[in-house]
Amino acid sequence: MKRFVLTISLFMSFASLSASIDTPEEQLQKMLSQHKGQVVYLDFWASWCGPCRKSFPWMNMAQSKYSELGFSVISINLDTEMPLAKDFLKETPASFPVIYDPDGTIAQAYKIKGMPSSYLIDRDGNIAKAHTGFFTNKQDLYQQEIENLLSKKADGSVSVSDHKVEN
Repeated sequence: MKRFVLTISLFMSFASLSASIDTPEEQLQKMLSQHKGQVVYLDFWASWCGPCRKSFPWMNMAQSKYSELGFSVISINLDTEMPLAKDFLKETPASFPVIYDPDGTIAQAYKIKGMPSSYLIDRDGNIAKAHTGFFTNKQDLYQQEIENLLSKKADGSVSVSDHKVEN
């Protein structure tokens, strides 16, 4: 009888665990909801992508520099085999969330054209900028785009603190 109860208990815990596992689309939707009112840099990458490897230090820096101002990086990995993504992340750690999307359903929804692809989403949840590729010589431009969006309130207006009054 104890063995039966233990077996049923284990079955129920595994059943509830598997029922609580979200699809990549659901994971992204939850994360975007959690970051509502923030500027989000949504990045699509894969382990085989050279420019993706170069973008990670910059994304880590941006996450660190702007997070207290209402900015977050969310990345979507498109490797078909999770160990490839895990190996990449061991070599090139991420200080931001990574969603594993082996079927590329999120990438299809966003109609990405190359790797990496990134979308800068404003505080209202609209795509403000889209980039295909990552270019180290454009890092200042990427940061300026982030700063411009961070200076705007969720309704699109510029915040008063952004205007300096000179005496």
